[in-house]
Amino acid sequence: MDQKRDLLRHTLATIAYRGGKAIRNTPPGFSSFRPAEGSREAGQILAHTCDLFDWALWLVRGEHRWTDAPPQAWEADVARFFDALRALDDCLASEQPLACTPEQLFQGPIADALTHIGQIALLRRLAAAPVRGENYFKADIVAGRVGGEQAAPAREFD
Repeated sequence: MDQKRDLLRHTLATIAYRGGKAIRNTPPGFSSFRPAEGSREAGQILAHTCDLFDWALWLVRGEHRWTDAPPQAWEADVARFFDALRALDDCLASEQPLACTPEQLFQGPIADALTHIGQIALLRRLAAAPVRGENYFKADIVAGRVGGEQAAPAREFD
């Protein structure tokens, strides 16, 4: 397998791991939480993140197709998040040629998704429901583990 595709797959697994921590076990009403008037609600950010992975899948297939899906119930968009990661990872794991470069895929939808996962984690802290920190360097993150299955968290900071 191509090393760049392998790194993209590991990046998706990292997003599933870290993003999963941010989007699971949120407090009631978190989907509509926003830090200030005019900012996006947490649910809007999650829906947009799912849109990014849908777009990424279209890009690797050779189409520049974007859809703004409205936010669903939080748990439905959590499932959509992991489904979209799985679909993109399956494509990257296949022998299917990519219609864009791995670099473009990373610099566009994947890097944007990393930003939004961080926003959701910050919103959790502002909503008094912070994500527990851990030493992500030691986390059990494996390419292909993107479907929402949880690895045991790494030890906090040693």
